[in-house]
Amino acid sequence: MTARIVLLVTSPRLPAGLLTSAAWDVVRGYPVLAGAESELATAVRQAGGEVTVVDGPATQALLDTVAAHGTAVWLAGPAGDESLARELGLRLAREPGLAEMELMYGSWDPPGARLLDAVAVLDRLASPGGDPWKRAQTHRSLAGYLLEESYEAYDAIKADDTDALREELGDVLLQVVLHARLAEELPEGERWSIDDVAGGLVDKMIRRNPHVFAGAEAGTLEEITANWERIKRVEKARDSVLDGVAFSQPALSLAAQILDRAARAGLTVPLAPPDTEVDEEAKLGATLLALVTEARKAGLDPESALRSATLTHAETIRAAEPPPTPPR
Repeated sequence: MTARIVLLVTSPRLPAGLLTSAAWDVVRGYPVLAGAESELATAVRQAGGEVTVVDGPATQALLDTVAAHGTAVWLAGPAGDESLARELGLRLAREPGLAEMELMYGSWDPPGARLLDAVAVLDRLASPGGDPWKRAQTHRSLAGYLLEESYEAYDAIKADDTDALREELGDVLLQVVLHARLAEELPEGERWSIDDVAGGLVDKMIRRNPHVFAGAEAGTLEEITANWERIKRVEKARDSVLDGVAFSQPALSLAAQILDRAARAGLTVPLAPPDTEVDEEAKLGATLLALVTEARKAGLDPESALRSATLTHAETIRAAEPPPTPPR
C-alpha cells in the first residue's frame, strides 16, 4: 500500500464533531498528529482515535509516523496550516518515494459562515476589555451612523460601483450586529440577540412567501405582491394604511411612500391646491406635493430625480468655480 500523509482541513466555524464519513474513517483508522490541542482533537479522542500533539518540526514527525504505520493524518489548525503543506510538498517533491500527500476536507464553511466571525468580533469589541467607544454606545447614539452607512450604500448602488457596495454593505452589517450585541445588555425581559434578529427575518420570509415554502401557486408578480401585502396586514394589526411608514425619511421619498400607501389601499384624497395656501412655506409644500403626485403617476421616483438633478448642478457649480490659487 502506498504511504500517504493526509492533511485534514476542517472549518473552525462548525462544531468539532461535524466531519464527513471519510474524515471519520481516517482519524479512527490511522495515527493523527496536530500542532496544538483543540476541540476537534478532543472529539477525535472521544471517538476512539489517537491524537498526538507535535512539539517540534511537524514534517519530520509526519514522515516518521508514515514510516511506522503507512498513513499519517495531520489535523490542520483553524488557518489551514498552509506553510506546513508547502514545506511538506517541497520535501515530497524532492523525495517522491517517501509518501504521497492528500488534502482532505473534513468539513467546510456553509454559505454565510463568515457572519459567525462578524458576530464574534463585535462581541469581543463590545465586551469588557474590548473597545471603550463601542461599549459606550447606545441604540440612540448609533442611529445617525446607521443612516449614514445606508446612504453610502445607496450612493454605491446609484454609481453602479459593486466593489464599493460590497464594502458599504459591510458597514451596514456592522451597525446591525453592533445594535444586536448592545441589545444583549438590556434589562431582563427586554434583551435580544442577533439570533433573534435572524430568526425573526427567517420566520417572516417563510410566512410571506408561501409560493416558495408552502406549495402555494406563484401566480403573477402582481398577485405575489398582493399576497405579501395581505399577509403583512394579518401580521401587523395596523389601524392605518400609514402605520409602519418611516416618517424620518427625506421629505420627497416620504411623500411618495404615503401617496403609494393610499393608492394601494384604494383611497383617493384630494390635495390642497397650492394657490389656496396663504403661508408661503405651505404654498411651496403643496406645490412640491403636487409634483410628487405627478411623478408617481408617471412612474418616476421624485427623490432619485431631484438627487440626480442636484448632483448634475453640483458639477456645473464645480466647473464654474475659479481655479484654486496655488500656494506661495
